[in-house]
Amino acid sequence: MNPTSFRPRRRAVVAAAAALPLVGLAACASDTGDGPDLGGGADGGSDGGGEGSAFADVIASGPVADDDAIAGSAWAAAIKEKGQLIRGGTVANQVFSLASTTGGQPTGFDAGITQLLAKYILGEGGEEKVEYIDTTVETRETLVQNGTVDCVIATYSITPERLEVIDFAGPYYLSGTAIQVRTEDAESISGPEDLTGKNLVTQANSTGIQAIEEFVTDPGDVQTLPDNESCVAALKQGRADAYVLDQGVLLGNSAADPEVTVVGEPFVDDPYGVGLSKDAEGAVDFVNTFLQEIIDSGAWEKLWTATIGEVMDTEAPEPPVPGELPA
Repeated sequence: MNPTSFRPRRRAVVAAAAALPLVGLAACASDTGDGPDLGGGADGGSDGGGEGSAFADVIASGPVADDDAIAGSAWAAAIKEKGQLIRGGTVANQVFSLASTTGGQPTGFDAGITQLLAKYILGEGGEEKVEYIDTTVETRETLVQNGTVDCVIATYSITPERLEVIDFAGPYYLSGTAIQVRTEDAESISGPEDLTGKNLVTQANSTGIQAIEEFVTDPGDVQTLPDNESCVAALKQGRADAYVLDQGVLLGNSAADPEVTVVGEPFVDDPYGVGLSKDAEGAVDFVNTFLQEIIDSGAWEKLWTATIGEVMDTEAPEPPVPGELPA
């Protein structure tokens, strides 16, 4: 692991734009790494995604595209022909995509979007026909561009820079850049204005870098590390005072580990999208149609409630409008 440090040029802190409210987290799981019962509740199995769980019920109720819709998208038709959806992402986020401990399908909001999309293309049982390829913030665009994966669904923020090299369907969720600290320091930091002089960490090639440059005045050293686990370790070991990244990833950390806490409110908007190759004919329109269908049917709200809603004490937000990309 080769960490990189940089010291952003001085910029005045400006008013945050349309920040999403960050409310109190539910009780965290034990420090063994076991996650919360996402989607399971009283009816679900121990890993929250088994038969009869709220998560499983959402996937079971998902729509299936008709033959004409599949034929109208070369991208979807190719996936249907091979009988499998190859998704880039992670299965290590407690809230958005977490591998099952009992051999079942991954659970979480991104995992649910993935399985609903697979079912939409491949028909009943399609949710089980997903190959999960691990990606990082440094490899996602490459794996999309070279066709290793059909799509990336991984708390993947849509940015103008990324839109230059790949396409995005969505957004399917609106998150925001937030701050994570050691739980013992939670009362001393509540926003970017409290990060002056603090040593910070974020992921390489992430939106956290730009957020620090634009919203934090005169930070101390800023490390960029290759993955979430490295950043959490730097925070817990005292090599950084705060971890800046999008809310979705940080919520997963807090759900898994009571030693770290998300503080304040997000201060930069982060719309999540489905990463697709610019060469994937018909992919963007097809996936946007799928996203609109699960929004209209209520499946999106039920999925949010069964996953993100388990660690946020608030009602489900209004879903974003697929196709409305940032300028």
